[in-house]
Formats: sequence, structure tokens, C-alpha cells
Amino acid sequence: MPIPGTDAERWLRRFKPNASSRVRLVCFPHAGGSASFYHPVAMTHAAAADVVVLQYPGRQDRRHEPLVLSVGEYVARIGPVLERERPLPTVYFGHSMGAVLAFETARALADTPAAPRAIVASGRRAPATHRDERVHLRNDEGLLDDMRNLNGTQADLLGDEEIMRMTLPAVRGDYRVIETYQAVPGSTVDCPITALVGDDDPKTTVAEAARWREHSRAAFRLRTFPGGHFYLAEHQAEVNAELAATLSAVSEGSAIR
Repeated sequence: MPIPGTDAERWLRRFKPNASSRVRLVCFPHAGGSASFYHPVAMTHAAAADVVVLQYPGRQDRRHEPLVLSVGEYVARIGPVLERERPLPTVYFGHSMGAVLAFETARALADTPAAPRAIVASGRRAPATHRDERVHLRNDEGLLDDMRNLNGTQADLLGDEEIMRMTLPAVRGDYRVIETYQAVPGSTVDCPITALVGDDDPKTTVAEAARWREHSRAAFRLRTFPGGHFYLAEHQAEVNAELAATLSAVSEGSAIR
């Protein structure tokens, strides 16, 4: 059963609203992730931006809602919600599956005032690349093994049986979403893309992240960090500096460097 409220109230979280901001940051969580993952990011940038974090169905306060089954369905539901927001120069920031959702949502909103001015794609290989991954078909222990290998910030919760059982359906559902995703060949966006990646990420090599340049008709930057899939947990200051610089450039209408 969906939680009460409008689509915006269900999908969007503002941990520290800033009604006077001149720029917006929209954060897209990773597979199995929830809005709370981006709470530190929201607190860091709330003084300068309207920070909006997406909350997907099937987790936390939306845990009783049906899971989304494909990237296309995610975009079809997220796009209209963002399009109804007050128009502001916007940056999309997505990690892992969230990077793909940010890219595809940007494509869907390309001809609208809600189109982002920049995308920061973290911890995800470019849509032009492909791996035959089928983790979503494994049993629960196999799925947990993959989560442990990624060394995510939720690793300390894996020993909690109750939390594990609450989390696994959303994780499995999102793994299915991203593992069955196929990009439209040659798909691009007009805005700049910045790709961030850990140099020891088992899900994304540096070369695979570099191929994001094929998906922007504007500028492209690649930055590599020491670490694995969740490198950003260990490099919060540097990632936030990247976001701050991008938000500032978008707000001022200057080039992203």
C-alpha cells in the first residue's frame, strides 16, 4: 500500500529545505539504497542548494509499496515528479544504479525546463558498456555475498537478521532493474557529465567509467579515487567539493571544469 501524500511527498526528501536557493541538487540512490544514504550530502550543500533526495518504493517508509521493475518504469515515475518542481538550474548526482537513473531521467526531460544542467555519475560504468550480470538470480546468501564484496556502508547491518530480511527484497529488485538494463545505442545528453569512480571497484573499471564521455554532447570529466564501489564513503570531502564546484558553475552559468 502506498504511503499517503502526493507523488512529490512519496518520492522526494528534503532533509533541510532551502526555499531561497538558486540551484538544485537531485540525488539518485544506488541499488537497494534509500534516501538516508544521502543525508550527509544534503546537510553539506543545503545552505547553497535545494537538495532533493529520491526515495524509491520498497524501502524504509515506502517498504510496503510494490518494487519498480525496470529503468524505464523508474524514469516514467520520477520524471513527472521532478518536472513539477519549481524550475531551477539543476545538477543530478547518482551513484551506481542511481547514475543510470540520473542519465535516463535527464534524457526523458531533455526538452523541458526541468532538464539538468550537469550530471555527476558515480561508481557506474557508462551505458555504452555491458556485462552479463545475473546476481539478482542468486539465492539470498549469494546476494549477500555480492553485497559484502562491495564493502558498502551498510555492511555492518548484514548480521542483523531482521534488517537483512527487510533490505533483501529491495536489493534484489534493484539488481534485477540494473542487470536487465540496456541503453539505447548512441544515447546522449546535452549537458556535461562528470564521472567519479574508485580505482578498485569490482563493478566498474576506470576504462568503463571513461566511456561516459560517449554519452555527452557537452564537456566530460573523469576523476578516479582510491577505493572500491563505495569509495565515496571514504572520500566524502573530495566528492562534496566536486559537487560544490559543479553547483556553483551551474548557478553562475559558467563552464564546468
